[in-house]
Formats: sequence, C-alpha cells, structure tokens
Amino acid sequence: MKFIETLKDGDRISDIYLCKNKATATTKTGREYESVILQDKTGCLDGKIWDPSSMGIGEYEALDYVEVNGLVTSYNGALQLKIERLRRVGEGEYDPANYMPVSRFSIDDMYNELLGYIKGINNGYIKKLLESFFVEDKEFIAIFKKRSAAKSIHHGFMGGLLEHSLSVTRLCAHIAKAYPFLNEDLLIACAMLHDIGKVPEFSDFPQNDYTDEGNLLGHIVMGAEMVGEKAHGIEGFPPMLLTEIKHCILSHHGELEYGSPKKPALAEAMALSMADNMDAKLETVREIFDSKEGGDWMGYNRLFESNIKRTKV
Repeated sequence: MKFIETLKDGDRISDIYLCKNKATATTKTGREYESVILQDKTGCLDGKIWDPSSMGIGEYEALDYVEVNGLVTSYNGALQLKIERLRRVGEGEYDPANYMPVSRFSIDDMYNELLGYIKGINNGYIKKLLESFFVEDKEFIAIFKKRSAAKSIHHGFMGGLLEHSLSVTRLCAHIAKAYPFLNEDLLIACAMLHDIGKVPEFSDFPQNDYTDEGNLLGHIVMGAEMVGEKAHGIEGFPPMLLTEIKHCILSHHGELEYGSPKKPALAEAMALSMADNMDAKLETVREIFDSKEGGDWMGYNRLFESNIKRTKV
C-alpha cells in the first residue's frame, strides 16, 4: 500500500483508502464534479472525480473504504488525486489500522508522563480532582487516550488530545519554574484539564466530527461543567479554588473572538492561554511542513496570515 505521506507529483496509484468526505461541486463552466477527501493513518489527500457518471466510478458514500485508481498531481502547492476509477470495497479487503491517523508518539508513554505531573501536586484537593479524572475514571481515560484535539487545524489524529494536553502541561511546568509567583499546582492542573471537554465534543474516528453537544455547547463550557461535577464529589473542595480552575478553562482561548466566554483574569490563566496557543500553532506549522514537499516556502497560510518559510535544521 502507498501511504499518503509518501505520495509525490506524478505518482499513479491503485490502492484502498478511507473516503473521509464526499461533496458535489460545480466548475466555472457549470459542469458537476465530485470532491473527496481520502485518508489513511499518515494523512489526507484531496481527490477530484471530474466525470462522476463514468462507468469506472462505482457507488460510494462518505466513510466508505474505496479502491481508487488515478494520477497524483500538484495544485497550488498541494497534492491532489485525479480519480479515474473508484469502487467501494468490502470487509476483509483492508486493515482498519492503516486508515486511522495516530500520534507519532507512544500513547502509553505519554499518558504515564502526564500521570507523573499528578504525583508532583502538593495541594490535596487539586490532586484528588486530577486523580478523579486521570486515575479513577476508566471510561474517561479510555476515550481521552484516543480522542483527537481537533477536527482539523492541529492534533487532528488519534492521541492528539493527549499529545496536546501533555505538551501544554510541559510548557506550563517550565513557565511555573521561570515565574515563581505563579501557583504551580493550579497552573499544572489547568493545563491537564483545559481541553477535557473535547472528550464529549468529538466523535470517535473515522468520523472525528462534532457531536450534538459539541456543536451546541463546545468543549470550553463542557470542560468547566465536567470539572464542577467531579469537584462536587470531593468533600470540602474549596469553592474559590473550583472557581479559579473553571476560570482558567473558560478563558484558555485568550480572547472572546476566539471562543472564550471570559478573558484571562488570573496570571495562571494568562500563562495557560499562551502555552495552549503556542503548542496549537507550532503543531499546525509542523503539520504544514510535513504535508508539503519541495521548496522552503510553504505559500500563504490564512491562519497565520503569512507565507511561511521552512528553515534548515
């Protein structure tokens, strides 16, 4: 099997991929075509069926596994597949493990490292709160380990939520050491908890899409609610401490226009917001680098409002 990350301009392929998305569009001349997103564990590839009525194009739907024949081309700096033949395949013709994008790091190693931060917490209430999620809640743990951190943009793969949460926790641990006036226990806890609302916000792979709750409430609000529910089960949990933790979660996107119901009003909330933003954006850059081949310049990116250049390592 040719994995998507190995494809290059001019390759001809005849392989099975997951059809992540399917949409009908129209050219400038009014001709209908189908646009599909093909996926394997290494990434996604934009595909075009310019003649959907062709005898070589079989019936298929989004989330079907399909065998495609076609030519890989380069368009606006990104690879695209001109699909000439397509058929839906049945169970037994593919190994699902080849089609789910997954973190390049060990899930177990990352989770054990995350648990290590709990051991360093001195505040008993904060430690109990973290343990109620990451040690005692087996259902939460199982989902948290495999959930993505986004539908696209950054960490949109299995284990992405864990990888992002660990990265933000690492950054916050460094920040707390550099700025001793910060409440380290509070900052570390909020780094671990800031995105737990993504557990109910997203569905499992291969869909990896917003749930009804995710669309209606969003992970920021749901994360604060989840923390409140656990804290109320811990006898004597200080109300102000709970409020501070909730505030950090509710403000971690930093700005109202970025989805935070509140702007950071605690130093720890400010630090968390900056760490979250840093990891999300640098991971996005890494994914852009991995998806582009050839020259140093990546082309204009709307998220960064800049043409990004790759430096030599």
